[in-house]
Amino acid sequence: MSGLWADAFARVPSLLAAHVELCLAALVLAMLISLPLSVWAARSRRASGVVLTVASIIQTIPALALLALFYPLLLALRSLVGDWLTPLGFLPALMALTLYALLPIIRNAVTGLTGVDPAMVEAADGVGMTARQKLLWVEAPLAAPTIMAGIRTAAVWTIGIGTLATTIGQSSLGDLIFAGLQTQNWALVLAGCIASAGLALIVDQLLGLIQRGLAERKKWKLWTALVLLAAGLLLALGPRLVASAGGGSDREVVTVGAKGFSEQYILARMIGTQLERAGYAVRYREGLGSAVVFQALSNGDIDVYVDYAGTIWTNEMNRAKPIPRDAMRRAIGDWAMKQHGVRLVGALGFENAYAFAVRRMDARARGLKTLDDLARLSPQLSLGADLEFLDRPEWAQVKAAYPMRFASERAYDPTFMYRALQSGQVDAISAFSSDGRIAAFDFVTLSDPEGAIPNYDAIMMVSPKHAKDQRFLDAVQPLVGAIPVDAMRAANYMVDREEDKSSPATAAAWLLRKTGIEE
Repeated sequence: MSGLWADAFARVPSLLAAHVELCLAALVLAMLISLPLSVWAARSRRASGVVLTVASIIQTIPALALLALFYPLLLALRSLVGDWLTPLGFLPALMALTLYALLPIIRNAVTGLTGVDPAMVEAADGVGMTARQKLLWVEAPLAAPTIMAGIRTAAVWTIGIGTLATTIGQSSLGDLIFAGLQTQNWALVLAGCIASAGLALIVDQLLGLIQRGLAERKKWKLWTALVLLAAGLLLALGPRLVASAGGGSDREVVTVGAKGFSEQYILARMIGTQLERAGYAVRYREGLGSAVVFQALSNGDIDVYVDYAGTIWTNEMNRAKPIPRDAMRRAIGDWAMKQHGVRLVGALGFENAYAFAVRRMDARARGLKTLDDLARLSPQLSLGADLEFLDRPEWAQVKAAYPMRFASERAYDPTFMYRALQSGQVDAISAFSSDGRIAAFDFVTLSDPEGAIPNYDAIMMVSPKHAKDQRFLDAVQPLVGAIPVDAMRAANYMVDREEDKSSPATAAAWLLRKTGIEE
């Protein structure tokens, strides 16, 4: 257990640097946008209504949705302006966090500027000040404490919401939180929460000291806070500054992508280990959704990742009817190369299919053996699914083949979906066939006599940049056909079990040895 805590907090410095860099950039950009708009809004009632309404509407959009919406927007812009524009990572996160920070700054700045004592404004007019001089020498100094209060609020919001940037491929303290939730590694969750909360509290207190210094006209408070903020920034950004000063490595940097569950984290580390041995410097973009990860690969935002044949077949190729396994892989490989320049390196040797699972005692008591049986009893039962399944084409195909009408359908994070079935909160779940928790929790998977669910062979795919890079392909080729499903289940359970948990990196190292890829 102590090893898990040590590993968790060892990841904090680099992720803290990325988090601070993102939040600082977003806050500065929000101030550059908000303050001119606030001056305009303070001068015009009509402008005030428009500016505050727009900022308020932005605030009502869920943060996760706002982050996600920038992906298709930037993807469309990229087709117009060129490949230099990346739809994943820093840029969409910066744009979303900037928009979220606008409202508190604008609202407080407008309140502060319109609340200046009219007598002070008249005195400024009386001595012949221009509008610009009046703003800079009278109104802004008097409104500064109120404006700083808005900046203080925006800073805390930005730091908190910044953890969600993980979902679009931007490194942040959210990497720890999301990975911990998926793998039930609470040391990672707490490390991320402690670091994020601690950062927010420190920044809030230092900006509060600046606010009080402005209000009380005490320069020592103002300068003390500024010096401490500068020192804190240097400390937090230290890992990045040291890396930049050192000139970086001569090794080519490649990015390994992963979706947001244990198996993907393990496979990403296996691929990364192979690439590091081949002389590459490896970074990871984890927690990517099925809807964006293939596009991220084809656009070169990531260089390699593992997907599943059925996911590509239904989600990307928009095919409804499953075909034989080998024919499907060939069709996917041909389509990926012709349409996107993406290379399908090969299948890894196991399948991770959707499989409807029930408790063994319920299967016996209710005679549940097939999806036909589940459909017959579905009006009396509740279904639990992962966060994507109920909106995926596969679910529509299953309902077309089997007339399922569950009494209730609930979406869960995969970590909690299995617990929901075990505890009786739901009666069936859309499990993953290579998940070790199926056997550990004594669940039974139901057969699919109609063949509605396509095969989900794990397939490794490489970006156009490396599709013909023999050195790169030689590095990852040993994984092809090397991982049997029993070994994958065991590695997954090493990460997912509650006691004696392993990190994805440890499980990946074990699986490399188990399969003979690593001697």
